[in-house]
Amino acid sequence: MRNSIEYKVWGRYALFFNPIMRVGGEKCSYQVPTYQALKGITESIYWKPSITWYIDKVRIVNRISTQSIGVKTKKYRDSFKENDLSNYCYLRNVEYHVSAHFEFNKNRPDLQDDWNENKHHNIAKRVLSRGGRRDIFLGTRECQGYVEPFDFDEGVSFYENLSSIPLGTMVHGINYPDENMDSSFEIRLWQPEMEKGVIYFKRPEDIKTVRKIRKFRMKKFSQDNIQDVDDLYEEIFYEGE
Repeated sequence: MRNSIEYKVWGRYALFFNPIMRVGGEKCSYQVPTYQALKGITESIYWKPSITWYIDKVRIVNRISTQSIGVKTKKYRDSFKENDLSNYCYLRNVEYHVSAHFEFNKNRPDLQDDWNENKHHNIAKRVLSRGGRRDIFLGTRECQGYVEPFDFDEGVSFYENLSSIPLGTMVHGINYPDENMDSSFEIRLWQPEMEKGVIYFKRPEDIKTVRKIRKFRMKKFSQDNIQDVDDLYEEIFYEGE
C-alpha cells in the first residue's frame, strides 16, 4: 500500500485495557492490542500534525498468555498516606507484526505545504530502522516495547492454523477533533475476528458503533493566535521586573 510501513513490536509485558473498566482501579488487558494502541505506537515511531496514521492489520505472533501482578495504588478516598492493593492482569511475552500507512490530515489545510509523501515516507522508514523517535509503550507506560522494520508475513504465528477466532466487543479507537470532521470526541466499538493470527482493521469512518463523549472545537492555528518565541521569552522573564 502507498506510504506504508511494516514493523515488529515486542516486549515482556503489555496492558491494552478497556478504558470503560478502569474506574474500579484494577486493570485487565484485552487479549490483543486495539487499533488505537497500535496507532499510538506508530505515532511514537514518527508523527507530524500534517499526517494521520491508519493501521491496516496486525499479526499476533506469540501465544496469548497473561500474568496477574499485585500493584500498590494510592488510596485517595480516606488517606493519602495509605495504599490499596490492586491486581493488574498483563499480557506477557508479546510480539506483533504491524502494517500501517499514512494519509494527509485534511483537517489541517494550514499545513498543506507539508503534504509531501516522499519526505514523510522516507523519514518514517529511517526513524523506524533506529527504533522510533519516542519511547514505545505497549498500552501503559510500565510496559516498555521495542520496534524494528520487519516483513509482515515473515515468521509463523502461533494461530496460523486457526481459521477464525471471535474476540467479542472491543474498543476500536478514539475520534479526536483534529482528525474528525464532526469536531467531537468519540469512542468507537467493534467486534473483531482473528483469522489465522491476523486482525484486519476497519477504517475509523467505517465503524458504525460510536459513542459521543462531548463536543470539542479543534484549535485552528494562524498568525493571530501564534506568539513569537522572543515575545514569549520576554513575557516570562521580564514581566515581573
